[in-house]
This record gives sequence, structure tokens and C-alpha cells, in this order.
Amino acid sequence: MTRAAPPDGARGDGPRVERLAVFVYRVPTDLPGGDATLSWDATTMVLVEAGAEGRTGIGFTYGSPAVASVVEHELAGLVVGHDAFAVPAANDRMSRALRNAGRPGIAAGAVSAVDTALWDLKARLVDLPLVRLLGAAREEVAVYGSGGLTPYDDAQLERQLRGWSEQGVDRVKIKVAESWGRRETRDLHRVALTRRTVGDDAEVYVDANGGYTRKQAVRVASAMAGLGVTWLEEPVSSDDLTGLRVVRDAVAADVAAGEYGYDLPYLTRMAASGAVDCLQADVTRCGGVTVWLRAAAVAEGLGLHISGHCAPHLHAHVAAAVPNTRHLEWFHDHVRIENLLFHGTLDPGGGTVAPGASGEPGHGLTLDRAAADRFRTA
Repeated sequence: MTRAAPPDGARGDGPRVERLAVFVYRVPTDLPGGDATLSWDATTMVLVEAGAEGRTGIGFTYGSPAVASVVEHELAGLVVGHDAFAVPAANDRMSRALRNAGRPGIAAGAVSAVDTALWDLKARLVDLPLVRLLGAAREEVAVYGSGGLTPYDDAQLERQLRGWSEQGVDRVKIKVAESWGRRETRDLHRVALTRRTVGDDAEVYVDANGGYTRKQAVRVASAMAGLGVTWLEEPVSSDDLTGLRVVRDAVAADVAAGEYGYDLPYLTRMAASGAVDCLQADVTRCGGVTVWLRAAAVAEGLGLHISGHCAPHLHAHVAAAVPNTRHLEWFHDHVRIENLLFHGTLDPGGGTVAPGASGEPGHGLTLDRAAADRFRTA
């Protein structure tokens, strides 16, 4: 008689997770950071290392340093000693344990970082690139240059756009809805500048970060249509599914949202509501690699593409493992940080990245400790 393995994966036959460590890094911006509804002068990365049999897996999230406390006090005891190959079981165990602590938000970032570290560890233990462990659906993944933050002046914006064009990246995204939508004229000016800078053949995207009202979003999108804008991200709050649907039905550009999905039910509701043309999911927020792959399957079943939000080096392998990936976001702030802190970063030359092409196991990143220690706060 064959007996099923325990549902929590704790007594499987794989190697055990021997340690879980967490570190916090705060990296100042190179230029003032800001979008429609928020401004910042530094970005915090919370990094998790999971170790077993002399190998170390890395996962991280961008957000509050409080994530580190959740990893240390709520999750580490659940993961250390667990079967390192049973990552979905570990994800379920962590998610269930956070029921009363509050699963969305900071806690979801903690689960995401640990889950990604465990997948990276598993791939390193079997000496495979993560995309090969997951099963590749494509060799390359398209990227789009993302930045164009609202505090940038025209010269700064143009310089960033030209940098992407020189790399052969022909999809670019800038922020709009400045000051909660109170500077429409400047929004349109910056989109026009973007079009002039990248030329007629490039795709131009905009991200309102929920800063417009419903009718305002329709009005502004109509004005931008003449500039060839084909992607309208979070024109209204991503929690306003009815509003997103209203905008989607009224504009020609594809409407996208989902970056603040902290669990699969949220992303499923959004995908099924008819509110978006492309579902965004963030591996550093939604529950890690485990849940990102499930969100991609939900989107595929509903006839939607999925796009990886920010943290490009964590999205590259999972994006290459599903058939309905549209692209991943080559976000300036995160690209800069990941290039500063890690060896093994990817080259977006020509507008695509090829995860796993180097043959390095896992997601291919190794921490440059000397560089990282300059920014370490905990």
C-alpha cells in the first residue's frame, strides 16, 4: 500500500533546510523618486538566504524593513528543518500560519522572499537554472524600460529614454497622473516628449498608479491615443475593479493592473472581472514563485497575458516558464539596485533577456557582500 506524503512536506525524503537568514539593505535613489501618489529618496530590499547541504538560495522583496521581523519571528521556525524540495508545501505552511497576523501586505512580502529563496535553493541543489527546473516555455522574455518618474525634468527623462533606446529596448513606460492627477497638461507634455525621443516605432506605456478618477482616466487616455500609447497601467485604483472595467471598455489602450495582489484570490478576482487586458503580478508580493506561477495559469485560463512587475531578475525565470507572458518590467530603480548588489545580472540588449542561458544554477544571482554591506541596515 502506498501512503501519501504528509501535506506539510516536513517529512519528505529531500534534503532539509538548515538555515534561514534575513538582511535589510537601504539604497538611496540616484534621482528623486516619485509617481502619481508617492515619493521616495531610498528603496529598501529585504533579502532572505535559505541554506542546505552547502548551497544557498536567495530571495528578496522590496518594501518595509518590517518584513525582516516577520521572516525571523513568524516564518523561520516553520521552514528550517522542512524538506527543501517541497517548496509549495512550505508556502502553504507559511500562509496558513499568518492567518491571524495578517496575510496581505508586509507578511505577504515575507512569504514571497522566503518562497523565492527556497525555489532558488532547490534549483541550486539539483544544479539547474531555475527556468529549467520549472520547465521552459520560451528561451527569451521581452522587457520594457520603466521609469520616467514624475520628479524628473525633461532632460533627465530624455536621457533615461535614450539609454533604453541605445540598448535596443523598444518598449518604454513613464509615470503620469502627477500629484493625484492634478497636472494633466504636464502629463501630456511628458508623453509627447517620450514619443519624440523614442521614435514612432517604439511602444509607449504609461502608469498612473491609481492617480486618476474614472472619467479623467478616459479623457486623458483619449488624448494620449494620438501619441500611440498602448498600455494604461492602473488608471484608477487597482482596488476599484468596476472603475478599471469602465476605463477598459472606453479606451483603446490595454488596461493593466495587479501589482498589489498579495494572494491568488485577489489576482483571480481581478482577472475574472474583465477589468484588465493584461494581469500584472509581482513575485516579491504575491507569494513568491509558487503563487506567481498559479496566477499565470489563472490568467491563461481566462485568455489573458501576464506581466512581471518590477524586480526583473526574480521575474525572468518564472516569466520564461509560462506560455502567456507578455513581458517583464525593467524598472530603473530595481535594475540599478540589483546591478549594485549582485553578480550574475542579465543584459536586456535588444529588448529581451535570456534567463538560464549562462547555465548558472538557480536564478543566477550571487550576492556581492562587499558591495551590499555598504547599504546594510540590519
